Amino acid sequence: MTGTRRVPVIGLAGGIGAGKSAAAAVLARAGCVVSDSDRDAAKVLADPRVVETLRSWWGDEVVAPGGSADRSAIAARIFGDEDARRRLEGLIHPEVHRLREARFAAGPSDATALVIDAPLLFEAGLAESCDAVFFVDAPWASRLARVVEHRGWDEAELRRREAAQLPIEEKRRRATLVIDNDSDAEALESAVVAALRQVTEEA
Repeated sequence: MTGTRRVPVIGLAGGIGAGKSAAAAVLARAGCVVSDSDRDAAKVLADPRVVETLRSWWGDEVVAPGGSADRSAIAARIFGDEDARRRLEGLIHPEVHRLREARFAAGPSDATALVIDAPLLFEAGLAESCDAVFFVDAPWASRLARVVEHRGWDEAELRRREAAQLPIEEKRRRATLVIDNDSDAEALESAVVAALRQVTEEA
C-alpha cells in the first residue's frame, strides 16, 4: 500500500455472538480492508505442517479423519489448560500476523481504514497498534440465542469460551467506541458507518 495518506487502523472487539462479523461486513462495504483473524487461523490450521506439529504434541485425537486439524478436539484440549492454549497461540499467531500484514499491504491506497477483526484483540496486544477500537455490544440473551442458532453451542459452552477471554466489561472499558447491536441490521450498519466516519475524520 503506497501513498502519503495515512490509513487509520481499527480494531474490532466484542463478546462472542455480539455480531463482530456483521460489523466487519459493514466496514468492508464502506471501503475498509478487513483482516479476519478467525478465517486466517483456520487457514493456518489447514497447513499440513501445522497439523503434523499438533499431532506431535497431542496425538491423533486432534487430527480429523481426512487429515485436517480437528478444531473441536483442539478447542477441548486448550480450554481450561492455559499452557496448552499458549502453546497453540505461539504456533498460530505469528502466521496469522503474517497473513494480516500481507492482506493490508495488498490493499488499495485509498482504503477507508484497515480493520483487525480478532477475538483476542486485547489479549494478543493487537489493540495497541490500533488508532481506535470498536466494541460491538449485545445483551447476553441475544448473544446466547445467536450462538445456539449459528454455532450449535449451549449456555455452558458459551460461558466456558468467554471464561478464556478478557472479561466483557474490561473489553468495553478499553474500547474507543461502543456499537450497540441489539436491533436490526439497518441500525447496526448506521452505527458502524457513524463510528467509522468519526475515526476517519479524526485521522
